[in-house]
Amino acid sequence: MRTETHRAALEDLGAEVRLLDIERDDDNEFAAVFEDCDALVFAAGGGPDGNAERKRTVDLEGSLKSVTGAKTAGIRRFVQVSAINVDDRLPADAGDVWRAYVEAKRDADAALRDSGLDWTIIRPGRLTDDPGTGAVSLGPDIPRGDVPRADVASVLAAVLEVDDTIGHQWNLVAGDTAVAEAVQRAARA
Repeated sequence: MRTETHRAALEDLGAEVRLLDIERDDDNEFAAVFEDCDALVFAAGGGPDGNAERKRTVDLEGSLKSVTGAKTAGIRRFVQVSAINVDDRLPADAGDVWRAYVEAKRDADAALRDSGLDWTIIRPGRLTDDPGTGAVSLGPDIPRGDVPRADVASVLAAVLEVDDTIGHQWNLVAGDTAVAEAVQRAARA
């Protein structure tokens, strides 16, 4: 959690809240916050603020500090939220902010794959605030599309429960397959 404003709502849901500033805190502060955790899900993003520098400091450096903090805290399991198709070549006319975002996500994914941790990378399409449906399309070659944030959260929880998801990265969009089955199918493929 970044600020105190969401503490009560998260605690009401049963979360143990820990405060961390992704941009300002260092590797040691990350490790301290991660103590006594079994797994880490990195789902932070610089947001649609038009600030290219924040894409680097949040999306890339935040992930790198999380990887280092996880290792220091003895956490092996790491799930990262990326973005669909970030390995594809960017068009020449891509804006500076979009380019910074895609490069940050791509580089964070590469660093996680090389980290030695038990990683899974989920690459959702365009996130929406629509209610979750509990049904998705998940796999390495799923075409770009929208996906409710609630369904992304369900997939993140599901991959943490399935060891066969370790070492995989998948695109994720809205679909017709129940989350648990989509995760099982992707892990078997």
